Amino acid sequence: MKSAGNSKKISWAKHQKRWFGKWHLYLGIIAGAIVAFVGLTGSILVFQDEIDRALNPKLFGVIAQKQKMPVEELVPLIKKNYPKLKIDYLMLNNFKNPNEAYSVLDLKSNEETFINPYTGKIGGKRIHTSSFIHVVTELHRTLLIPIVGRYICGLASLCLLILTISGLRLWIPKKWKQLKSALTVRFSGSFKRQNYDWHNSLGFYSSPIIAILSLTGFSITFSTLVIPLLFVLSGKSPQGVAQLLGAKSAWHAQAVPLPLKQVVAAVKEKMPDAHIGGIAFPADKMGTYRLDVLSGSLPKQGKREMLVVDQYTGKVLLNSRKDFPNVGNAYLSWLTPIHYGSFGGRPTQLIAIIAGLMPLALFITGFVIWWPRYKKQKRGNKQKTNDADFDASLATVLDEKKSEPAKIKTPLPKPGKYFVINFISGLKYALIILPISFIMGALYGLPSGIIIQPAVFVVAFSCVMVCLNFTCALLSEVFNILFLIPFKKGSDQVTRYFALSTAFLVCYLAVYMVLLNTGWEVF
Repeated sequence: MKSAGNSKKISWAKHQKRWFGKWHLYLGIIAGAIVAFVGLTGSILVFQDEIDRALNPKLFGVIAQKQKMPVEELVPLIKKNYPKLKIDYLMLNNFKNPNEAYSVLDLKSNEETFINPYTGKIGGKRIHTSSFIHVVTELHRTLLIPIVGRYICGLASLCLLILTISGLRLWIPKKWKQLKSALTVRFSGSFKRQNYDWHNSLGFYSSPIIAILSLTGFSITFSTLVIPLLFVLSGKSPQGVAQLLGAKSAWHAQAVPLPLKQVVAAVKEKMPDAHIGGIAFPADKMGTYRLDVLSGSLPKQGKREMLVVDQYTGKVLLNSRKDFPNVGNAYLSWLTPIHYGSFGGRPTQLIAIIAGLMPLALFITGFVIWWPRYKKQKRGNKQKTNDADFDASLATVLDEKKSEPAKIKTPLPKPGKYFVINFISGLKYALIILPISFIMGALYGLPSGIIIQPAVFVVAFSCVMVCLNFTCALLSEVFNILFLIPFKKGSDQVTRYFALSTAFLVCYLAVYMVLLNTGWEVF
């Protein structure tokens, strides 16, 4: 080990001038607290159903009897016995559990009424929006800030993804022999040294799952962008989404609503292997029935599908199994289960909890690293650190350039050649990151034995992010060409960004098309 006098001097200013250093530092300062809070509330929601039932055993619990009433018989009985009860949505909760009640939601009053599935009697009521789990859910999704909060949390997910990628780039040691030091915590070191090692180690080991949770969180929040893009990538018109989801019942003056029995029969005809998990009832005379159904065995909580049925004719207006592209069905079935870890049962749920707590741990350890340096820079203190171990360790991990004589800036190649050079570099990066994306998803599902599905899912939905990034890069380059270059204010970095983004788009689209045509039956 080098002595304090001989140890390399770490120049944090130079280090943080690198693009990934700047992104990591500034995003960590600006969004770190929000990301940590969203991660913490997300960890609570991993076991949201279990927590809600544990806090409200009298509402959810029923005494099991011989057989639950079929839903087409239960609803008419409820309406007969409780004519003032407004039913907007009937949730069958865990219909496989013989000791669990169903619940009815009134969306206007937010009243939730619990129904005994054996007798049709009311077992209790509550205001759904006042429940503990609902409050935590709103904190996780919106920070309790109307409208804007949802997008703040969505952008926080994107920030977390960027922090993960930039953090990994900062973590990469210059030499392979330094890898062991970068992967472990030196408990014999000072507090600063141990804190720095914990920040590095926790960030590295949790990065695969954190990246997946941030990707799925972004996709959930910005579903209005993601779903139409999935249709486009599958060769279907994005307007088809609105047309399908906005289907109306064929009302006329003599129209009479069908009994629920006939609506359920239409569902069983189209999906005989499915179980009804919930029913949204028509809101008005043009409204439709929306039936959320579960089928199959993957993910473990069931494959989610959807049917929209005309309330007068029983005609199926939307069948997600037939009308949605395969990746659209994957979105329905896998996005939320992967985000909360429920697709693989307890093993993946525990992984999701730990990963959700990591942003908080990384925010605290990162703040402890940054704050003393910030105070030192503010005071203009040039004093060298006395912690030789800490300095020597940082020198092996951080990129440091020795002072070099000034170099003559070489002119850039012609724009076309410059684009091609960076495009080829982008292909190399993409061919490295693509298999890493597969491995990330596979590692997430490995403890539960479900490997292929989350691996394919991560790559497919990463393709959506790549497409959105390419759109930003294209707009930036168009602006660069039209408004900056003519006035000699153009930026070669914008062109480089566009070239790299184009390369990623080509690689991910190619893999996406292969998966779409060969591997989607796994969903």
